[in-house]
Parts: sequence; structure tokens; C-alpha cells
Amino acid sequence: MRITELDMRKTSSLKSLKLRDLKNNKVVRRRDGKGKMRLYVINKENPRMKAKQ
Repeated sequence: MRITELDMRKTSSLKSLKLRDLKNNKVVRRRDGKGKMRLYVINKENPRMKAKQ
């Protein structure tokens, strides 16, 4: 099963989501398709923790 962007949480505070799993969560900056910088929380061990801002 492929997880789409719609399955990702959108939130005002990524810091609080990062603190849910300190060992595996990382906050990264990536460009979306339109050139805007977005902040993402990624977790390779538990993909349910994904979030973007």
C-alpha cells in the first residue's frame, strides 16, 4: 500500500510531533513541486508519524 500526501498530517507545530518519537523522527526541509520550501517530519521506522507544514 502506498501512502499518499493526503495521509500526512498538516499541523501548526512540527516540534510537538517531533517530540513524540525523539529517536527516529527528523525534521527536514524539502521543496515541493512549485519551488516552495516545506518542513516535513519523517520517520523511517514508523511512517504513521509523517507530517508536513
